[in-house]
This record gives sequence, C-alpha cells and structure tokens, in this order.
Amino acid sequence: MNSRDEVEFRLALAAGFLQEAEQDVGLQRRSCVDNAQLAAENAGKAVLALFGIPPKTHEPAKEMATLLRTAGVTADVQGMVGRMLPDLLALGHAEHFMTDYGDETTYTLPWEIFTGESAGAALEKARRALSSAREIVAMARSREPRTPAR
Repeated sequence: MNSRDEVEFRLALAAGFLQEAEQDVGLQRRSCVDNAQLAAENAGKAVLALFGIPPKTHEPAKEMATLLRTAGVTADVQGMVGRMLPDLLALGHAEHFMTDYGDETTYTLPWEIFTGESAGAALEKARRALSSAREIVAMARSREPRTPAR
C-alpha cells in the first residue's frame, strides 16, 4: 500500500467509525465512545501516513507530538496538528481499552464507566479530529507538484 492509499484508507475508516459513533450516541450505547476513539485514532493515522510515518499504533498522539518537532513541517501544519493533539490524547490507548474491557483494577464494566455525557464529549473530539485530518490532508495535497495532463 502506498502513502496516498494509506491516507485515503485511514480517512475512510475514520469516517466509518464516526458514522457508527453518531448512530450509537442516539441509541445510548457504550460503543459510541469505542467508535469515536477509533475514528480519532484513524484520523491521526491518516495524518501520520501523509508524512511517511507507519501508523501501526493505538496511540497516534505520540507520533503526532514527534511530528510537531520535525524539521520541514510547515508552521501552519504544525498549528493544525497541535490543535488536533488534545483530542487524540483524550481518545488514546487507555480509552480504547476502557471501552472494550472496562476498568480491570476496580472490576468496573464499560457500561458503568461511560455515560451519555462522556459519549457526547468523545463524539465531539472524534468529529474535530476527522475534520482536522481532512484539512491537513487537503492542505498537503494542494502543495504537491502538479504533473501536466497528457
């Protein structure tokens, strides 16, 4: 899979998980948070793929933080990544496991942890993450050199 295919694949995954999260919040399902987390995760992975960073992680925020310090990343992209980072951190690896397994240290089930309020907050973070990823991808693609049509 090339970088362009990876970016498109990750954006499509993020959009699909976001759509499922939107459906789940209306049904008051715990899976809203799970799907919102996956949407944000894949949005982050799409941005990482733009820069050739292999997105094999449940915690793209770590690699995104590194990206902020990378030479050659323009200030506007750094700003957009910086705005995306808090949402990725909030919906990171720990959230991923809590939505699926609950809190194993206190034996609290996922359905007891996540409320309508936390689902709504997760959904909003996922929406922002996907929107930011799409904006970063569009900006990066607008700067790609154009090849003449034949």
